[in-house]
Amino acid sequence: MSSFWSWWVMVLVVFNMGLTFFLFLWAPRAKVPVLPDGTTGHVWAHGVLREGLHRLPRWWIAMSFAMFVAAFIYLVRYPGFGNHKGTLGWTSHKQLAEEVGENNRRLDATLKAFSLYPIEKLAKDPDALAMGEVLFRDNCAACHGRNAKGNPLLGAPNLTDDDWLYGGKGEDILTSILDGRHGTMPAWGPTLGEDGVANVANYVLSLSGAAHDKAKAAAGKDTFGSTCAACHGPDGKGNQTLGAPNLTDTIWLYGGDLETVETTIRDGRGGIMPSWRERLGEKDARVIAAYVYSLSHGDPTNTR
Repeated sequence: MSSFWSWWVMVLVVFNMGLTFFLFLWAPRAKVPVLPDGTTGHVWAHGVLREGLHRLPRWWIAMSFAMFVAAFIYLVRYPGFGNHKGTLGWTSHKQLAEEVGENNRRLDATLKAFSLYPIEKLAKDPDALAMGEVLFRDNCAACHGRNAKGNPLLGAPNLTDDDWLYGGKGEDILTSILDGRHGTMPAWGPTLGEDGVANVANYVLSLSGAAHDKAKAAAGKDTFGSTCAACHGPDGKGNQTLGAPNLTDTIWLYGGDLETVETTIRDGRGGIMPSWRERLGEKDARVIAAYVYSLSHGDPTNTR
């Protein structure tokens, strides 16, 4: 604080406290004219109600005086009178740093204890799940949603089902969080042409029992085997090592209607899960992984 503003604050404090203290001393001695009956002459309700006048009770005067003394002591002990730092040396920044430090010490002890357990066991700990839920909402909900149901527009998968692109074990989830993932579906439009894309899309839909054109599906079967099976497998069950999704269920990352599947095949996809290692660290990532694991394996503490 500059000298000008320091003096400005001191002048305001002295003026306000001085004026208030003057009124405090003057008010009990002030002479207020009253009528013979002890009222001031102010009436309401056509004279039914009349304003009386009584001295301030001594307890009120004593309490008010104590407040002035407390205010003076506060200005001596704490900052508030210009640049005066107070005899206690207290600052809000210092208190915040101390409280944050204490919180971090407690948090580190808790997270250290959590690191001793596998994620599958940690997913049954109510304290770990509560912490993981908060961290998930702060860091992951922007893409996966607050309820972790995913977002097809972003290619963010639903984390509450049992379908996993890269594996649903605790360590698999932790690896995804710490190191990120980069799924790549190449664009097959230039190679297959529009008819080829339509045929393969219908065959893919047939794998999950979705509505499709049988003739086009039959025409696309061989093309699937020669182009798509390398990643998705000859039976379309996917490959978690590559992040290639299972095409035989009804779970779709970008949508499972014919038009969307054709777009995926024609133009390709490039879903990116960023690495959170630098931002979160392994300890925080572990409790998030435990929370995510619990969503698809049943969270006994979740009653929503």
